[in-house]
Amino acid sequence: MSIKSGALFVVATPIGNLADISARALEILARVEVIAAEDTRHTRQLLQHFAITTPCVALHEHNERQQVPGLLVRLQQGERVALVSDAGTPLISDPGFHLVRAARQAGIQVVPIPGASALITALSASGLPSDRFVFEGFLPARGEARRRRLEELQHDTRTLIFYEAKHRILDTLEDMQAVFGAGRESVLARELTKTFETIHQGALQEQLALLARDANQCKGEFVILIAGAAAEQRHEVSVRAERVLAVLLEELPVKQAAALAAKITGGKKNQLYEMALALKTVK
Repeated sequence: MSIKSGALFVVATPIGNLADISARALEILARVEVIAAEDTRHTRQLLQHFAITTPCVALHEHNERQQVPGLLVRLQQGERVALVSDAGTPLISDPGFHLVRAARQAGIQVVPIPGASALITALSASGLPSDRFVFEGFLPARGEARRRRLEELQHDTRTLIFYEAKHRILDTLEDMQAVFGAGRESVLARELTKTFETIHQGALQEQLALLARDANQCKGEFVILIAGAAAEQRHEVSVRAERVLAVLLEELPVKQAAALAAKITGGKKNQLYEMALALKTVK
């Protein structure tokens, strides 16, 4: 394989099972001058397993902006740099965005080396519609902000995909049940490709019951997939929102009526604003 000098390689690594790494990824990691790693200790374990001796430098959320200039200089001098995260594809809820963006802006070639990604792995085995989906990453840690974001998504008809940590999984599922409804279909994928992998499909209330019965199911790293809202549900929400708006517009200006209707119905403010303008025009 010919590896161009002065190129940044964005290399996907396994999310659990080391056998999932590609031959191309191994060759790149062995032949570049340096590896920019989210956690150098973690990456060195991977490299040692495959007898790769390439040096590593740390590039994580706390130092990425400071590290980018030095790495750019190395790239401009013709060195080859590999970017890796602790697991999966870099930049997907992981560091690397600033380096990739800076490299492209500097005219440096950025080469993707594809491989594992927890969200795609979970979606492929979920049994939920995969033709249209949205990846939300980690929800806000604070309960109020988390519920507010979920309310913004409750009528989305696409499959919703989230990452979550073990210490927040119960709170997040409880908030999802409160916003989406206890019967909304979901999939809880835990410890993907690892020894204790589980993929459980069921209503949100069933997921909470499962975790309540078995404390071991609360351990590990999670991907949560939520079925999109049914089209008829979206229609019902639209009809209700129109009725609410019609009443509010009798007493309030368009902007205020739309904002209040959004709070009452959980709809999107900009869509309700457009609806309110249309209702005003009809009148």
